[in-house]
Amino acid sequence: MADFEKRLTDLEAVVERLEQGDLPLDESVRLFEEGMKLSQSCKKELDAAEGRIQVLIEQGGGKMKPQPLEVETGDEDEIVEEDDAEE
Repeated sequence: MADFEKRLTDLEAVVERLEQGDLPLDESVRLFEEGMKLSQSCKKELDAAEGRIQVLIEQGGGKMKPQPLEVETGDEDEIVEEDDAEE
């Protein structure tokens, strides 16, 4: 996962540089391309992690049942667990 954090940090740096708006067009395009590659790479790893998490969510009797994770966004991201009492 250290690679993921490095790519995410690099992506944040690219976004900050682009937001400054003082770069020549060719540099802005190059940074945009780099940012897109980093973003796609991060998304791919997040999707893989989500798949692994779904496999680990166990339903009674040893059967596996994938369930989506619900994440609230705000100042701090937190995972909201679904109530299993709805069965």
